[in-house]
Amino acid sequence: MRRPLVGALATLLLTGATVGVGTTSAFATSQEKTDSKAALAVTAPADAPAAQAAVKPKAVDFAGTIALSNCSGSLIRMPNSADNDPALVMTNGHCLESGMPGPGEVVTDKPSSRTFSLLNSTAGKVATLRATKISYATMTDTDVTLYETNTTYAQIKQRYNINALSLSGDHPTAGSAIKVVSGYWKRIYSCNSDAFVYRLKEGEWTWKDSLRYTSACNTIGGTSGSPVIDVNSGKVVAINNTGNESGERCTVNNPCEVDEKGQVTVRKGINYAQQTYQITKCFGTGNKIDLGLPGCTLPKP
Repeated sequence: MRRPLVGALATLLLTGATVGVGTTSAFATSQEKTDSKAALAVTAPADAPAAQAAVKPKAVDFAGTIALSNCSGSLIRMPNSADNDPALVMTNGHCLESGMPGPGEVVTDKPSSRTFSLLNSTAGKVATLRATKISYATMTDTDVTLYETNTTYAQIKQRYNINALSLSGDHPTAGSAIKVVSGYWKRIYSCNSDAFVYRLKEGEWTWKDSLRYTSACNTIGGTSGSPVIDVNSGKVVAINNTGNESGERCTVNNPCEVDEKGQVTVRKGINYAQQTYQITKCFGTGNKIDLGLPGCTLPKP
């Protein structure tokens, strides 16, 4: 969770950065990703002994990202999602239109008519998607909201030629190159995953196994909910959500790390995301949330 947009705007204007249009919640983060290409290994020809495998760049762009009124987000699909399933939109729990869920609060299957701007590869708006319900939202253990829309993946592909981003079912690895793609600001941020934090505490909320970015990732208001994409797999591995702004200890906008022994570490200027692999274990046939599925560890109401 991060500072309000007014603070972010002041910072951007002072530094001469380009900003987008809209408002943001008081809690928002994202990582500065300047490199828009990732390396993928290509098998070397059999007749080239001892040859190094060639490297083919793979671009990460804005296609499938979402701009909300106050945050960023993404159009996502689970490993078992079908083309004719209703499409899902993911953002942070603290970006929920009804306000931030309190500690221990879980929202499921609540009607919603929220709208989202779907972006193409160059960050142009191609469609307005509409939710039918909040499938799941919480700020306990993680920081996520998942909306079910009134449009299927197949319809979105046919009408707008946009594919949803795939949510990885695997735990990410430390040191991997990642990109945070903000639909709100229309900016791509680049850095590496640095480590995983046993507990991340901010104000009243506590998150588990949070992904910490390397220091190259600086964040601003409005990027909360941005998908964190592993550049090797091209899949979403986390959702961007917070950073320590001023070095305070465990306060709002100043999360602190707590290890297994209870030792607290404050890292001013360092930013974090919440992993998303566990979400894939909690959605069944038809993209329906089912917190009773084997392996589902998301908090229950």
